[in-house]
Amino acid sequence: MLKGRSITLRPVLETDLDQFYTYYLDIANRGDYYPRGIASEIAFKKGFRETGLWEKDEGTLLIIGETGQMIGYIEFFKTVNYLDEYEIGYLIFRPEYRGKGAATEAVNLMVRYLFETKRMNRLRLIIHTDNASSRRVAEKCGFKHEGTARGAWFNKGKHQDVEVYAILRHEVLGNYSA
Repeated sequence: MLKGRSITLRPVLETDLDQFYTYYLDIANRGDYYPRGIASEIAFKKGFRETGLWEKDEGTLLIIGETGQMIGYIEFFKTVNYLDEYEIGYLIFRPEYRGKGAATEAVNLMVRYLFETKRMNRLRLIIHTDNASSRRVAEKCGFKHEGTARGAWFNKGKHQDVEVYAILRHEVLGNYSA
């Protein structure tokens, strides 16, 4: 587990699956900027049974609030084979948990963990151009804006621009190398 000031990141447990899947299915709670796609319950649970939703180059951790409630999740995954980077994605499940610093704290915890345990040199966030909240999270966590990927994301029936933010290992760990 990764403990922060007001949240904890922990692996998904089998006892979490029903609640996690229910949150995952609720497209309305994803907000305007999170992908709309879903997986079947069978595929969702199969992924857990096969890997526990944690592998060498991808993984999912739940974001647990101060009173033990599941408030979201954060994940990392390899982008493309020839880049030395992971992408981080996150979702706070319900509006009442948003805007209180949980996403920022989760990203900071995940960034430090990944740089301390993986050989990747960079981590990136892909953020819809209109998503001011996620841009603030990126900036608070030290990510630098690298540019706009035009028409790179298909969501809500159309291709949309996204912003690329990244942070490098030395920006977090200094010259220290794990």
